[in-house]
Amino acid sequence: MAQDVKPRVKVPSSAAAGEVVTIKTLISHPMESGQRKDSSGNVIPRSIINRFTCDFNGQNVIDVTLEPAISTNPYIEFDAKVDATGEFKFTWYDDDGSVYEDTKPIEVA
Repeated sequence: MAQDVKPRVKVPSSAAAGEVVTIKTLISHPMESGQRKDSSGNVIPRSIINRFTCDFNGQNVIDVTLEPAISTNPYIEFDAKVDATGEFKFTWYDDDGSVYEDTKPIEVA
C-alpha cells in the first residue's frame, strides 16, 4: 500500500438543474513502477493507480483506465451534467489492491 495517499476533489457546492459542471480531481500518490530500487538495493514494489471512476447518485459518470506511464499525483478534470441534488462518489483503484474513495455533495437549485 502506498504511503500518504490523499485524494482531493473540487465540485461546485450548487448548480442549476441541467447545468454542466467542471469537476477536478487529484490524488497524491507516488505511482511506483516496480522498476526502481531503494537505498538498500531492494526493488520498490509496483503501486500504480490503474482505474478511476466517478458515480453520481449511483449512476456512472466516468470510468477511466490509467496506464503505467501516467505521472505521479494523477490529475483528472471532466464535466458532468447535474439534474438533481445528490452526491458524487470518486474511487481510485491501486495495483496493490488498495481502493481510495472520496465523496462530495452538490445542491441543485
